Amino acid sequence: MAINWFPGHMAKTKREIKENLKLVDAVIEMRDARIIRSSKNPDIEDICGSKPRIILLNKSDLGEESITRLWIEHLSKENIKVLSVNCNTAQGLKNIKIVLNQLLEEKHNRMKERGISKITDRAMVVGIPNVGKSSLINKLARNKIAKTGDKPGVTKSKQWIKTELGIELMDTPGILWPKLESEETRFNLAFTGAIKDEIMDIEDLALNLIKFLCEYYPDRLTARYKLDKLSEKPWENIEIIARKRGAIISGGGVDYNRVAVLILDEFRGGKLGPISLERP
Repeated sequence: MAINWFPGHMAKTKREIKENLKLVDAVIEMRDARIIRSSKNPDIEDICGSKPRIILLNKSDLGEESITRLWIEHLSKENIKVLSVNCNTAQGLKNIKIVLNQLLEEKHNRMKERGISKITDRAMVVGIPNVGKSSLINKLARNKIAKTGDKPGVTKSKQWIKTELGIELMDTPGILWPKLESEETRFNLAFTGAIKDEIMDIEDLALNLIKFLCEYYPDRLTARYKLDKLSEKPWENIEIIARKRGAIISGGGVDYNRVAVLILDEFRGGKLGPISLERP
């Protein structure tokens, strides 16, 4: 079934983005490097139209570098530049100004011809919840101006922030689209924490994550959880992991909720190594 999850503040944010687009020179769209397709809000393209756009593939340390490079080639266009970044370490962030200058070269030339030498560009930061928008702004502003959190929905209102790059950034709350109809998208967003864990069954999430890892990253699973071999049945792998990690209830049964939380937390924290859930 499709998940309907479109809180009132998200509908309001969508309207505000449309209204405020005329105030900025470019849009910085953030996506999660592990789920580059699923973390794309399909409304953003329609809302932004031909406005110059930079797509930041954040949390690059958590995704496979070779697959991220394929995505960069796939998404790059004349009016859209794509960068791999890590907002926690500031890796790649200095390239934002370089790329923005390329996108806005015509505007800068016009201003210089009019005798304006000091140019401040304005950009709007957009993206789904929990993708790292506030972390980006805090890094560029070098202090904790924007609120951050491990849960989606922390930023609630529009903020203007000046940065040392000579760019003023408009922060906006994360927005999802009204219906998450694709099962793959639902799971990928839930795996990475963009959807609150309460929305979906956490044991089902862990089962589907194990299915994916068994197919694409079996060596990571066996190494992380010290498994002799993988079973063809995902539930059996979960039960083995539970017993190895002590996720047991009284009577010797498996505590499925506890082991599900453990597996998801370790995936989200990068304990299984860099993993890309989608290929272009």
